[in-house]
Amino acid sequence: MTFNYFIQQSLYILRNRLIKRSYFFITTLWLKLNGMKIGKGTRLSKCNAPWPHQISIGNNCTLENNIFFKYDGIWNAGPSIIINDNVFIGNNCEFNIVNKITIESDCLIASGCKFIDHNHNFSSVSKLIREQVSTNKHIHIGSNVWLGYNVLVLMGVEIGEGSVVAAGSVVVKSIPPFEIWGGIPAKKIRNR
Repeated sequence: MTFNYFIQQSLYILRNRLIKRSYFFITTLWLKLNGMKIGKGTRLSKCNAPWPHQISIGNNCTLENNIFFKYDGIWNAGPSIIINDNVFIGNNCEFNIVNKITIESDCLIASGCKFIDHNHNFSSVSKLIREQVSTNKHIHIGSNVWLGYNVLVLMGVEIGEGSVVAAGSVVVKSIPPFEIWGGIPAKKIRNR
């Protein structure tokens, strides 16, 4: 082995193992002190969580960089964002929640997915849209669900156990268990 190889491997180990593990530990500790519930073996990278007490993450989860946990409301006893065990969430996902979202165990959520459980009301033309009371409904993602890249899940949707949603889909209605859906709006493609 050459000296350059030894130096490169040493720097790689230092950067990718020791420094990252220290960062995960400090981030996790800081979020726990601010009220977030984080299970054992969960790896949490850089995330934005204005109301950490609204978030509960189970055991052995992996959450990649730049996840935005936006609890869109005034202070309220939590949690409203519940992620169970063995869940993977990719980079740049957004949880824009007023009511509640539950993600059951063993789900795979690809990068760029967004979850929005509320909507503006525009039924009255005599009032400004921003002054009308918004509607909201709970989102529920069953166990062993796979959401492809950039999937948008809207309010009131329940995705059944073992279902798959294709990349770039917009899910506006509930999906039964063990089905594959895709498109804008998402429609059934076939059974698994």
